[in-house]
Amino acid sequence: MVKIRAFRAIENPERCERFMEGHRRVLDAVGVKKVTSSNDEWATLPSTYVILAESMDGEKVYGGARLQVADGLNPLPLESAAGSMDERVYDLVRKYQPNGTAEVCGLWNSIEVAGMGIGSIFLIRAALAISEQLSLNSMFALCSPYTARIAGNYGFQVERSVGNDGTFYYPKIDLLATIVLQKDAPNLTNASELETSRIFNLRKNPAQSVLEQAKRGTVEIDYDLRVKAVKAAFAKMY
Repeated sequence: MVKIRAFRAIENPERCERFMEGHRRVLDAVGVKKVTSSNDEWATLPSTYVILAESMDGEKVYGGARLQVADGLNPLPLESAAGSMDERVYDLVRKYQPNGTAEVCGLWNSIEVAGMGIGSIFLIRAALAISEQLSLNSMFALCSPYTARIAGNYGFQVERSVGNDGTFYYPKIDLLATIVLQKDAPNLTNASELETSRIFNLRKNPAQSVLEQAKRGTVEIDYDLRVKAVKAAFAKMY
């Protein structure tokens, strides 16, 4: 059984540190030493929300993702990563910011749960589920070609107006990254029927335990994605 929790970063520094430690280990294992989404500064920003997958006793961290809300003050990780290569990236984010946008970033899962869908399914579902509570109308991601294909299940499409048809060499010259965008997060336009159904269910019932299907069989997920109270606090600050 795995528990998936969503929380505001500045309200839980200890769990943010556990997220960062796990993310660093995964990046080190694949030889990547520096990516903007692993910069620790995000943990101090009121506009950051964290989704953490853990064992039920809290002793093990299996994976995580972040939602970095575009607040007009701090650049999204994709802006820091790709803006210097193409200034149109800044214009793209500014276009969607007034109606509420964010970047799902820092997505990772440990080798221990590889094939269980923690990173490729359940954390992305959770990010889109809490987008409603944060009044987000769109969502960006900067991802590998493999992850970009998975993101298509959630209605993300390649943003071909920037880079080389949406792609950049990042974080290393021999690695390709793609900017994708879900333009209609409330309605999940272009998402698969299965993902639409599951995400809408999580929005309606953000605290639930459910048996989920993964490549390695079934896994019981205990969700608690209630972040409405922190959204209200965020709205007062900006």
